[in-house]
Amino acid sequence: MTSMTRQPEDPEQQPGDHYFTGRPASADERRRRTVTLAGRDVAVEVAGGVFSPGGLDKGTAVLLDEVPPPPEAGTFLDLGCGWGPIAITLALHSPGATTWAVDVNERALDLMRGNATRLALPIRAARPDAVPADVRFDLIWSNPPIRIGKAALHDLLRTWLPRLTPAGTAYLVVSKNLGADSLQRWIESDLGQPCRRYASRKGFRILAVSAAA
Repeated sequence: MTSMTRQPEDPEQQPGDHYFTGRPASADERRRRTVTLAGRDVAVEVAGGVFSPGGLDKGTAVLLDEVPPPPEAGTFLDLGCGWGPIAITLALHSPGATTWAVDVNERALDLMRGNATRLALPIRAARPDAVPADVRFDLIWSNPPIRIGKAALHDLLRTWLPRLTPAGTAYLVVSKNLGADSLQRWIESDLGQPCRRYASRKGFRILAVSAAA
């Protein structure tokens, strides 16, 4: 998925144990939190070794507050799902849609599956290589893993953004201080996909990416 900006290094993670690690080395100590998603208070499980182990992070909260509601049907993607706030929000809004939650972090995927099961949401949590190559997405919401480095981030976006359907849109939340504006220019120049600043709030940009013409 990809626990796939994000805040300064997570104090609960061990040195070298990042949220984009496949198998985190930190203790898998799980905690229940109540968070508000899609206008509902829901109980979720979080843990160290994944992104935002204490609950909902600021960037994701901005994304969820600012993006337009998803359509009732379609195929959606939460790229870098972590414990699942974006995928859960998509599925709560649109239970009839197909929602994929993708991450490379096995602990994140396990948390995502458990949270989806407890909330009775049909979310498909999977590693990137488990998503069939022919699947295309009508909607992508993502707080992408900026801290994996520019080259790895660009490879990630080259893989997934071209998989938008012709009328699809990807909404990415990126900290202004971590290169949101330069990322917007790169998407347009390298991928050839229209990319505009959809919103700006609390130091974050939301970029709206369309399919290539």
